[in-house]
Amino acid sequence: MNRHIRSAVFIAATAILMAIGGCKNEQQAARPAPPPPEVNVVTLHTQPVKLVAELPGRTAAFRIAEVRPQVSGIVQKRLFTEGSEVSAGELLYQIDPALYQANFDSAKAALAKAEVVEASARQKAERYRTLVRTKAVSEQDQIEVEAAWKQAVAEVAAAKAALEKARIDLDYTRVTAPISGRIGKSMISEGALVTAQQAMALAIIQQMDPIYVDLNQSSTDLLRLKKELAAGQITADQQLRSPVTVILDDGSLYGHEGYLEFSDVSVDQSTGTVTMRAIVDNPDQELLPGMFVRARIAKGTRPDGILVPAASVIRNSRGQATVLVVDGDNTVAGRIIEIEQNRGEQVLIASGLTAGERVVVAGIQKVKPGMPVTVAEAPVVDGQPATTAAKTE
Repeated sequence: MNRHIRSAVFIAATAILMAIGGCKNEQQAARPAPPPPEVNVVTLHTQPVKLVAELPGRTAAFRIAEVRPQVSGIVQKRLFTEGSEVSAGELLYQIDPALYQANFDSAKAALAKAEVVEASARQKAERYRTLVRTKAVSEQDQIEVEAAWKQAVAEVAAAKAALEKARIDLDYTRVTAPISGRIGKSMISEGALVTAQQAMALAIIQQMDPIYVDLNQSSTDLLRLKKELAAGQITADQQLRSPVTVILDDGSLYGHEGYLEFSDVSVDQSTGTVTMRAIVDNPDQELLPGMFVRARIAKGTRPDGILVPAASVIRNSRGQATVLVVDGDNTVAGRIIEIEQNRGEQVLIASGLTAGERVVVAGIQKVKPGMPVTVAEAPVVDGQPATTAAKTE
């Protein structure tokens, strides 16, 4: 009897479970499939894009002058403050002038003596010209007197030259600044003996306003740029000097813009780079010689450039740059691209995309190639497409 009861209970429980399972299957079959995920896209178009190159470089003084003595002697005074600004012609050192003053006075006296001798010889020559006509003196005597006078004239000229040299040497005892700029430390002190044209400079003056920025560009990049210009892929800016923006070592922009002065005509064999020199205003002397900086230089304009948001670019396992595009059937497809230049929140595309294609900029993490999607045009904020994640309802 118990056996029959247990069998009846088991059959009833099985029937109930089957009924419940059938209801669940019917509910699952009746539930609609989820809608395709929503993504934001931007429709690509061509536009003129100004190309810039960001190059490393170092600053260099606009002019450098090494102060050296041009006469020998003992330094009596140093008349400048180390590290201060000096003006061209300002007195820096005073060399003992006593010996050179004596030489100047001696040369001055020698000139006066030569002028007296020349005046006497001239008067004698004039008398002999009159006497020779009356045969009071011979022609030979007249010729000798004329020669003596000309010799006296030459001695006056030599005395004048000696006096001028003595004056120059006396002036050289006053060592002055050849240029305006900031002077460094003094290599000698009062009482030191200096010699004319010595190898060691007394001090160094550097002019730092404006200042040079020497940049290094790869010769390969320079050659490619020339080819693109020749092929018409890039149009050169109609200006003689390309503007230069300096980026300091901490990443901040320097407050004064400069311009490119020249590009070297040879390639450095050790680095394969070409040196370019820019001139930058430096009124506050923020930039000091030898500082490492970076500089942005305008290279030209690409008339048919294509820009995409940098947030839409992802790297695959091989390190290649890729984006997700949506085709005409609203299906996602992957695309390998080549980036020509990073421009902050956007990148300039070299190849892989064409105008009119739709690139996914938001909702990338919810889709993969081959999936159907619901497309919404990305909102524009400050002229740029927003790349915030799209919200699905």
